[in-house]
Amino acid sequence: MKKLIPPFNRETAKAKVQAAEDAWNSKDPYRVSLAYSKNSKWRNRNLFFQGRDAIQQFLSRKWKKESYYKLKKHLWCFSENRISVRFEYEWLNEKTQQWYRTHGNEHWEFDDDGLMRIRDMSANDIEIQENDRKL
Repeated sequence: MKKLIPPFNRETAKAKVQAAEDAWNSKDPYRVSLAYSKNSKWRNRNLFFQGRDAIQQFLSRKWKKESYYKLKKHLWCFSENRISVRFEYEWLNEKTQQWYRTHGNEHWEFDDDGLMRIRDMSANDIEIQENDRKL
């Protein structure tokens, strides 16, 4: 498989998005964190943090809250070392038994080795009924 490093073209950008989707759907914080530079800077909604340890801690907390998590990412646009995606995922808050669909956008910037050094994410959660799930 071709190494997914900048500069991106349509094929490598789509492959990078699919690799991210696959990793996130594994719900393995360590596996996911390996796609990010050691000092990767994140904005996730109203949270700002940096580094793989913080990423792993954040994802561990996230997936304890968001049961039955299933994500789909779509390439929005790309440039030499940047990719933007729109995404949606569904999950169950087991404490309240409420299902949600989360819609959002992410903007990614990569280093020369293809590791994400910046991740900027915005999202909204929408309450849904279990029978309204799409994913």
